[in-house]
Amino acid sequence: MLYLSQMLGEPVVDANGEKIGSISDLAIQTGEVFPRITSLAFLGPGKTPFMISWRKYVEGFSEDEGIRLKVDRTAIRFSYLQPAEVLLARDLLNRQIVDTQGMKVVRVNDLKLSISGTQLRLLGAEVGWRGILRGLHPLVEKAACHIAKAFHKNIDEKLIAWNYMDLLDRDLSKVQLSVTHTRLEELHPADVADILEQLDPKQRANVFQHLDDAQAGEAISEMEDEFQADIIDGLDETRASRLLGNMDPDDAADIVGDLPYEKAETLLRLMGVEDAAGIRKLLGYKDDTAGGLMTTQFVAMHTTSTVGESTEVLRHLDEDHPTVSYVYVLDEYEKLVGVLSLRTLVLNTEETQLKDIMFDELITSLPEEPEDEVAADISKYGLLAMPVVDESGRMLGIVTFDDAMDVIEDDAEEVKTHWAWGQLAISVAIFLVLLVPYTFLILHFFGSN
Repeated sequence: MLYLSQMLGEPVVDANGEKIGSISDLAIQTGEVFPRITSLAFLGPGKTPFMISWRKYVEGFSEDEGIRLKVDRTAIRFSYLQPAEVLLARDLLNRQIVDTQGMKVVRVNDLKLSISGTQLRLLGAEVGWRGILRGLHPLVEKAACHIAKAFHKNIDEKLIAWNYMDLLDRDLSKVQLSVTHTRLEELHPADVADILEQLDPKQRANVFQHLDDAQAGEAISEMEDEFQADIIDGLDETRASRLLGNMDPDDAADIVGDLPYEKAETLLRLMGVEDAAGIRKLLGYKDDTAGGLMTTQFVAMHTTSTVGESTEVLRHLDEDHPTVSYVYVLDEYEKLVGVLSLRTLVLNTEETQLKDIMFDELITSLPEEPEDEVAADISKYGLLAMPVVDESGRMLGIVTFDDAMDVIEDDAEEVKTHWAWGQLAISVAIFLVLLVPYTFLILHFFGSN
């Protein structure tokens, strides 16, 4: 997790790696549920204060390097605090606020932030002892937590979400914070997912209750695997089954597979017959295979179908249907024999039969093929989706480009982790090799005396 106290005083470096100052504050615009950082305030040479646009100039932030800018110092154009902006350190940190949920006055000891790509969002205010201890030094916080744990006690984080905060000192801001937040529905599902992952289970459940079924399903699909099953498991069975039924079958199957068996069966029985059958079918395939990765939602037509008929089918797809990149062509035995891009459909007359314009040099996968090989083929051939067929050539589903990229990213992260552990092992080995002769010399020295 990231906190404001960890950022203050950290360096600000330009695109050339030259330090141009140190972080003094961050600004937000108050009209969002979890507002984005909009401006960066920093102290330059001679403690001169500067302010710049976060979106325009900030490349990213890390605890090791501080703020990295996209440009060198000569290309920076400085700005000023806007009327709708609030400075976190100046206007909120160490200030009293109203907890509009608990209806009490509390003091802001730190502010919790969420990192999503290059974006930084304010989650809420830390009002407990953890924030005070962290403000002294992160090591002080860790030491206090370890000591408390030794006595079987916990120093819990006490976070008040931004949408339950209101300023007491109206001179600091003319904005009535508690009533100006936009609805959760206005955030992108990926942003909602990032925020939910960084909240504790109780806060996560509270925020989730404000989402309608459509955005709730999309947000769950964007979350990391370890959070998805926990979210579904914590919902009442009726809503959980409804959400799973509205999700893409492959995403729903992944979540159901991580649930306890009895809970999974209960939810499947509450679903529609067709939705449950599709999920059960996918659960029959092993993880890390094309079958486990594929979705059963695709558009297939027969060889004798026309362009006009295919277009009509596409036109009547549900709004929540996955992105359609291709129309797959089947023969009279339901075997896959060709594929059409949407561009090909558009460029031909409505009366044209698909067999006359389809591409028949197919790249397919069997359901038992390893998912990393499927992802590699999708990347190699520049496909937006790859069909999965059985031994007889009957079409079972498709592996989409997005799912393939997830596999590639996971593999890259795994390689990175293995490399890091390898470096650690090498370092330990070198240390031990050097320690032996050093210890021998020390013993020899003291022995001779």
